[in-house]
Amino acid sequence: MTPALLLIAGAGVTLAYIASETASAGTSDLPIVAVSCLLSTVVILFRSRQRDAWQSAPWLGLGMLGLTALSASFTWLGDGPARRGVHETAFVLVGLMFLVALAVEFRNHVAREDRREIAADIALLTVAIGIILFLFLRPERLTGFESAVTASLALMAATGFSGFGALALVLPHRAHIGLFIAVSAMCSALGAFTQQWVAGVFVLGQSRIDLPIALASLLIAALVTTVPRRSPEPRMEPTRYGRAILTSLSVAAASSALALVAVKEIDDGIDPLRASMLIGMLAAAVALRILVNQVRGTHAQRAVQEALEQKEAALADTDKALGRLRRANETLRDSEERLRTVFEAAIDGIVELDHQNVILRSNEAFCKMIDLPQSLVEGQPWSALAASIEADDSFAELPATGPTGQGTLHREGHSIYLESRTSQIPGDPPRRLLLVRDVTAARVADQTIRSLFKFLQDRDEDRTRIMRRTNAAIESERNRIARDLHDGPVQGVSAASLSLEAVLLMLKAGEMGDGFEVLAKVRRELSEEADNLRRLMSGLRPPLLEERGLVPALRETLDRYGRDNGVRTEFRAKAAWEIPRDLETLAFRIVQEALSNSAKHADAASVNVAVDTGGGQLRVEIVDDGVGFDSGKAREFLQSGRVGLASMRERVELANGTFMVHSAPGRGTTVLASLPLDAVPAAREFAGSDAT
Repeated sequence: MTPALLLIAGAGVTLAYIASETASAGTSDLPIVAVSCLLSTVVILFRSRQRDAWQSAPWLGLGMLGLTALSASFTWLGDGPARRGVHETAFVLVGLMFLVALAVEFRNHVAREDRREIAADIALLTVAIGIILFLFLRPERLTGFESAVTASLALMAATGFSGFGALALVLPHRAHIGLFIAVSAMCSALGAFTQQWVAGVFVLGQSRIDLPIALASLLIAALVTTVPRRSPEPRMEPTRYGRAILTSLSVAAASSALALVAVKEIDDGIDPLRASMLIGMLAAAVALRILVNQVRGTHAQRAVQEALEQKEAALADTDKALGRLRRANETLRDSEERLRTVFEAAIDGIVELDHQNVILRSNEAFCKMIDLPQSLVEGQPWSALAASIEADDSFAELPATGPTGQGTLHREGHSIYLESRTSQIPGDPPRRLLLVRDVTAARVADQTIRSLFKFLQDRDEDRTRIMRRTNAAIESERNRIARDLHDGPVQGVSAASLSLEAVLLMLKAGEMGDGFEVLAKVRRELSEEADNLRRLMSGLRPPLLEERGLVPALRETLDRYGRDNGVRTEFRAKAAWEIPRDLETLAFRIVQEALSNSAKHADAASVNVAVDTGGGQLRVEIVDDGVGFDSGKAREFLQSGRVGLASMRERVELANGTFMVHSAPGRGTTVLASLPLDAVPAAREFAGSDAT
């Protein structure tokens, strides 16, 4: 409703002036401008009380109210010489209201670090345009008062045009472009008014003065009404070329103003004193712009220095983390020694059961007691296991007999008597630990202890090899980062510092053009070094994994692997739960290592990767149809220096997960890792180091 009313009002104003010119009658007795400004004032002030109104709307409304009063004073009080000083003061006050609205727009939408340079460009452009307007609008002979009036009104018009023009150029929002058009129309009307007002020939009711003001006021009201804003208003990024164009325009305008002053002085159109004052104003504006550039460059250099100091601190933290890792390794080795001592004296079989009495894990001692391989024991219900061997009913009831129980096995004509101890393992769902002791054959216990000792010894050797390779990889990565920092950003920043010293000498010598060229070169060099730093940081943690999470990172990694190796790929993901960042990194490294192994050894035609977060577990599966290998030779691979599989297993087990590799010659390879979503912090310490 309101936009339609403003449109009708604008059409009515236009038709009124057209009719008055057709009838050769003026509109000096009609308060058209005052009524238009009053209507705009009411609309803007009413709109400013709503939640999604512009924050600058109250100041625009006050400016319109001032225009209303000023137009009414011209219409009903006249323009006699006695009131000229009052009118000029009123013009300045109205202009200040619009400039406050402009400042609010810049404060709301432009970041603090960008305002200083934009304000310096606006100041230079305002001074240059104001001088040009002053030279064109002033009469040939003018008094000191008339000169001051011309200068103030010209400067006010130049300020409005420059400020709102810079706002529309740097932040080309539809509201800013509309404000620039409206204010430009008002400034053109103000220029025509100033020329006639100072010369003493101003007549009320001129369409080229009244019509732009009336239509511009209605346009501002329409913009405030139809373009809503959110509260608080978001920051806007300056356009890519807007800042550069604004700076170029300000420099070009300053050069034009300087040339015009020189021409006027040569043609005796202006006395040397005024010419010197105008040139001094231009010089001050240019000096201000140069000072802002210098301050910005100094801040940029300080930011780079702070970034380098932060890098040094990060490297120091890395050294501390490595020290903690070594201490954790020593603690782990001590724990293994204590565990090995316990197992050396143990003769018990160990079985882990879930809440449905399904065997989850069993040790070698228990498997030897019942004479079944571990692959047939794990995953079976206890009742099915009891039915598959020669045992009495007491053996089948061992998990249900309470803390202690007894059972009997029959083998080759003699009996084996067993005793059990049952303990509850806290968790959800709960589990039970069944300790089974063969009380008939101490020799079986001795053999079990030796087997366990051999197993622990192998694990210790395997872990020693893995840690040795891991420490070497970490040291190599640190050296690479140090080389990259030294050869890249450090050299670049040093070169930029020398270039800034050269710029300082050029500026002191007055070589402004060369100084600006070197500053542009320094800006490009610093931008390139910032890109180098970003690439270096992306190598420490994949950016896609950091920004979008595990599933998009794995999908892109698998697609790139397929393209690079000419392999068909398929990716499936069912991530219904939020994955902790540490587990994301660990799962990503496992897939990376599996794909690397497939590319090196599998000669596969297709590779499939699946991710699932069901049941409180992060399950990652990598399947290829390559040549496969004998999974029983994994230890031989480790001894020959190929630690990829052992490293993946080590990482998963440190995160309280399970790791399995299924492969056979000619039947491809399947790598499966299951990680609990509430993994212990050990995953965080080892997820960042790559296996070799």
